[in-house]
Amino acid sequence: MLDELPLRSRTPAAWARSVLQDPVALLIDHAFLEKKAANNAMDMMTRWPGEWVQGWVETMTSVARDEAAHLAQVSKALARRGGRLARVHKNPYANALRALVRKGEAGEVVDRLLVSALIELRSCERFGVLAAEAEDEELRSFYRALFRSEMSHYQVFLKLARKIAGRPAAEARWAQMLEAEARILAEQPPGPRIHSGSGGQQRV
Repeated sequence: MLDELPLRSRTPAAWARSVLQDPVALLIDHAFLEKKAANNAMDMMTRWPGEWVQGWVETMTSVARDEAAHLAQVSKALARRGGRLARVHKNPYANALRALVRKGEAGEVVDRLLVSALIELRSCERFGVLAAEAEDEELRSFYRALFRSEMSHYQVFLKLARKIAGRPAAEARWAQMLEAEARILAEQPPGPRIHSGSGGQQRV
C-alpha cells in the first residue's frame, strides 16, 4: 500500500530503524507535529470559511478533533517513557513547504490545502515504515492506526483543493509541490524526527 502513495521519493526501512533508537525524542517531535496539524485545521476553518465548499467548517473541525486526539495519544505514550514536551520546537521541513504558498493570491487557499495534504501524505508514509519496523508493540499498533488516519486526511485536503481550483489546475500545482517536497525532504538533516532526512531517500 505504501507503493501506491503518489510521493516522488520513498523512505527506506533503515530510516525507521535509526529514528526508533531514540523513541522519546521521536515522540516529542511527533507530538508537536500533531499540535501543529490541529492548529492548522482550526486556522483554516476561520480564515477561509466555507463560501467555496459546503461543509468546510465541519470538515476542518473534524480534522482538528482527530489531530488533537492523536496529540493526546502521543503525549500518553511519551509520559509512559518518562519524557515530556520541550518548550521550543522547530520543523524546517514544514516551514520549507509553507514557503511554497502563494501569499495574497487567489491560489493561497489551494496552496495551503495542498501543503497540508503533502504533510499528511508524507506522515502517512513515514508511519507505515515505522509500523513495519517497530519492535515495540504499542508503537507498532499506534503507527499502524495513524497510517490509516493520515491517509484519510491527505485525501480530504486534496479533494478540497480540487473542488476550489478545479481538477486540472489543482493537479498541475499538486505535481509541482510533490517534486518540491521530495527535494525539501532530501535536504533535511538526519535525526529522531518524523520528517528528518533519511540519507538514502529513493526517488520514484
